[in-house]
Amino acid sequence: MTLTFTLDPVIDPVLREGILSLWADVSNAGGAVGFVPPVTADDIRPALIKQLAALADGGSRLLVGHDEAREVAATAFLTHNTHRLQLHWVWASTVMVHPRHQGKGYGRDLMAAAADAARSFEGIDAIRLGCRGGLGLERFYESCGYKEVGRVPDAIRVAPGDDRDDVTMLLPLY
Repeated sequence: MTLTFTLDPVIDPVLREGILSLWADVSNAGGAVGFVPPVTADDIRPALIKQLAALADGGSRLLVGHDEAREVAATAFLTHNTHRLQLHWVWASTVMVHPRHQGKGYGRDLMAAAADAARSFEGIDAIRLGCRGGLGLERFYESCGYKEVGRVPDAIRVAPGDDRDDVTMLLPLY
């Protein structure tokens, strides 16, 4: 079983609800995608609407992975910089693989597909992403070719008394 990746899919209600469901399931499984469990789809909906607006105005692009049942199983948003001195790299965010598919190598497949997508963007030399420390995510991204290039200690407050490092990773594309 493999995932089928699509860059810049048509955003219809089925896809929108699939991303929302994925985001809630990943969050509730403890995934570091901007929320802390427990969350509902209604908690996440405003963040998704914001990301979809960035797609509509061309500031971001979406990579979606569908499983064999054609359900949304993975996503990565690739966001262009607006600062004129940073136009040569994109941010990867909301990088998720559904918990039922974790441990199958789909995370690596998603990161490889994101790198391939970014290589197709004119003038893009690298991908940056931020991840929450304390979960081993740095090791995963390093195994995908990323290098840690920055760390802000205790910048992410998961809960009172539970602060995590904000880690910046970089993947040069050439």
